Amino acid sequence: MSTSHPAAESGIPEDILINCTPYETRVAVLANGVVQELHVERTQSRGLVGNIYIGKVARVLPGMQSAFIDVGLERTAFLHVADLWETQPARQAGATADRPTQPIEQLLAEGQRLLVQVIKDPLGSKGARLSTQISLAGRLLVHLPQDNHVGISQRIEDEAERQRLRDCMTALLAPNAQGANANLNNDHGGFIVRTVAESATQDELACDIDYLRKLWQAIHERSRSTAAPAQLHEDLSLGQRVLRDFAVRDTRRIIIDSRENHVRLCEFARLYTPAVAERIEHYTGARPLFDLYGVETEIQKALSRRVSLDSGGYLIFDQTEAMTTVDINTGGFVGVRNFDDTIFKTNLEAAQVVARQLRLRNLGGIIVIDFIDMDNLQHRDAVLAEFTKALSRDRTRMTVNGFTQLGLVEMTRKRTRESLEHVLCQSCPTCDGRGSIKTSQTVCYEVLREILRQARQFDAREYRILAATAVINLFLEEESQSLAMLSDFIGKPVSLQAESSYGQEQFDIVLR
Repeated sequence: MSTSHPAAESGIPEDILINCTPYETRVAVLANGVVQELHVERTQSRGLVGNIYIGKVARVLPGMQSAFIDVGLERTAFLHVADLWETQPARQAGATADRPTQPIEQLLAEGQRLLVQVIKDPLGSKGARLSTQISLAGRLLVHLPQDNHVGISQRIEDEAERQRLRDCMTALLAPNAQGANANLNNDHGGFIVRTVAESATQDELACDIDYLRKLWQAIHERSRSTAAPAQLHEDLSLGQRVLRDFAVRDTRRIIIDSRENHVRLCEFARLYTPAVAERIEHYTGARPLFDLYGVETEIQKALSRRVSLDSGGYLIFDQTEAMTTVDINTGGFVGVRNFDDTIFKTNLEAAQVVARQLRLRNLGGIIVIDFIDMDNLQHRDAVLAEFTKALSRDRTRMTVNGFTQLGLVEMTRKRTRESLEHVLCQSCPTCDGRGSIKTSQTVCYEVLREILRQARQFDAREYRILAATAVINLFLEEESQSLAMLSDFIGKPVSLQAESSYGQEQFDIVLR
């Protein structure tokens, strides 16, 4: 059995909390007072992808069929002829061309003004990569101002739904549109219907069209009056994306703890998302906003490998490059009736907690959940139904398969951004991300082997061991005889030196 989940509204009232500092913005989405999602954006790590500039051609390179464009960044940006859009006649006509019809030296000249968008961030010594095809992402749609094509995301697989969305877009963009949608057909431009637009209403699509057209009009007007090089548009900040992507009909309040950012969000909402403007509140309390609602505690829990269940059971999350595994255990929960009933209740509770933790941790890719084995098929079906229901509140696209023969539930969740752990943490320098370290005894034997190896290669007067205190203590006590035997064997003295700054696996052999 396989089910797909688009983003869905839950019908449960939501509050959105925004904590702003000059260096970081954090967002928490709460449903019934319980944290459901966490988002973090740091000022220094914001990328350039999506930013729009009015640039000046600094140099044309016919041999590479590319050009360097000055957009006001530290390094000139790179534009390949394949990324020149509106200047290609074949593309203007709607045709597909694997190769451009004209060489770049006939299309660009040094000093020429050019409207460009960053499609790849600078990397190392390389500048940003640019395109002259502008695309503006909304919540449900992507606007292509230089194109008249209307497309539907291939991830929307249901043909009836694809046709419904196509009909909605045709009606909204028709020259004879009437009523509230009449102003949507005054401008040209194409649209791509995003995956999250599955099940969207015509009014929601109309709002997105209106927002994207207003945004493009403002950028276009600035491009005419601004001297190159200059930035015309920066991709939305996390706070603005909250209004665009997270605020839904179920959102009661959007609470922000920064006066300056509150003013900015209200102005943004007034222009582009007026439906949510009146729900934005400024928090002025003395207690930190995230502390007041228990978000800080939830962040710490979301970074932990073990998550406790109210019943006494617990979950173990193991995140790797390829997949994430979730193991469910009864722990101290013994139930009140029988063992099967205990397992069933633990799995039901775990189904809800796992779904929530996937959102909190923003885990993507392949996910395998090892529910406690259930012999009762009705119990299996009930747990899977509960899990599917809990996942239906997720905004991220996913696919869930039923129980395998081994009793595992396999699913995929689209990677939309780095997981919470990757944003807030780094690999442990001691264990290098393994989650475990070698025992002191193991390190002792490695040291002895290393001394023996060096004694065969070098003729030293003495060997000094520099290692962690726990390793040195073991050499002085339990492994003192092993060290003495080695010293006798190589015929050289071996001395010890404890280094408090060394990790348990770290050691050095100094030859004297």
